[in-house]
Amino acid sequence: MGKNEFLTPKAIANRIKAKGLQKLRWYCQMCQKQCRDENGFKCHCLSESHQRQMQVFGQNPTRIVEGYSEEFERAFLDLVRRSHRFSRVAATVVYNEYIADRHHVHMNSTRWATLTEFVKHLGRAGFCKVEDTPKGWFITYIDRDSETVFKNRLKAKRLRADLVDEERQERAIAHQIERATSLLPSSSSDPVPSETPEAATDPNPSAPIKSEPGGKIAFSLQPATTSSKSNVAGESTSRIPKLGFDEGGQERSERKDKKNDKSAPGGGGGLSALDELIREEEKAKERSNRKDYWLCEGIVVKVMSKTLADKGYYKQKGSVKRVIDKYVGEIEMLESKHVLRVDQEELETVIPQIGGLVRIVNGAYRGSNARLLSVDTERYCAKVQIEKGVYDGRILQAVEYEDICKIMQ
Repeated sequence: MGKNEFLTPKAIANRIKAKGLQKLRWYCQMCQKQCRDENGFKCHCLSESHQRQMQVFGQNPTRIVEGYSEEFERAFLDLVRRSHRFSRVAATVVYNEYIADRHHVHMNSTRWATLTEFVKHLGRAGFCKVEDTPKGWFITYIDRDSETVFKNRLKAKRLRADLVDEERQERAIAHQIERATSLLPSSSSDPVPSETPEAATDPNPSAPIKSEPGGKIAFSLQPATTSSKSNVAGESTSRIPKLGFDEGGQERSERKDKKNDKSAPGGGGGLSALDELIREEEKAKERSNRKDYWLCEGIVVKVMSKTLADKGYYKQKGSVKRVIDKYVGEIEMLESKHVLRVDQEELETVIPQIGGLVRIVNGAYRGSNARLLSVDTERYCAKVQIEKGVYDGRILQAVEYEDICKIMQ
């Protein structure tokens, strides 16, 4: 009997029966075929096409299962990020929305046997906040997108700048108050002398005084025009009331100005508030970003495993194509194009030539791309300049070799 045509009643009936979800235990992920009953699944398992797929699976079962697991996890998190980004939702609700698509990656092909194990994995990996309640498991998505992180960094940067401006204004006001308090006693103790005939006959007084009603005194300072009248100007200035601006007060103000100049960022004294904030921020980032794993995709590493020396891979370079469980990397060798799976303890970072691009793989600026400026071979450190991002243009003086690695281009 021939195969049913597309619009025949039998074909339509078959499509109606296959519409919607079927039982998970009768689905073959390798062949991507859903069977309607146990007998159909048994017949499918005995088919030639299924046997060929199982032979492919038997060659590398771990890699295939890991691939399905990563695809399932990525699709599940994408659904949570799109539909329940800012809400606390039951894990079963998200799972039912996920399996609504017939062509999704089924859970029986992943390394998680149940939804509970998968939810616990999301909590341990830090993708979601997991809660076990009497009504079941609830998850809350943790937003770690680059755009959100960038906005939070800009907001924090503006707040720090506002704090620095306020501190600078308070320091200037306090400095003015100190100067005023130091000048008040001298102005009250110095008596105002009466005008003498000599001052009246002086043709060019250096500071003529004009008394105004109400007890106020107005004065103006005018330097002597010629050297021959310097003595007369000196005598006239000695008879002018000093009003608190004496030489001692001027010396004190000059000493305070010099002291403030030394405490400025460019001076030789202590650090300014902005420098202290930058240093504290870098220390906090160093504590949070310093990890015991450093592998990431897209970098060039050197294989240092002596067990691979007989196969010709010792001290050979390769690019990291994928990172497994943070500590193991799939390395594609640059010369032979062979793919190896090597632990990070048997790998070493590669330093490019001066001017080359590197990625900061550990430390405060982890994940940033930078340009190599110079290398200190005695201290095993380098000087780099960050490119792009929030810290664009910042120069890092002493970065260890282990914290930077060449980027595959």
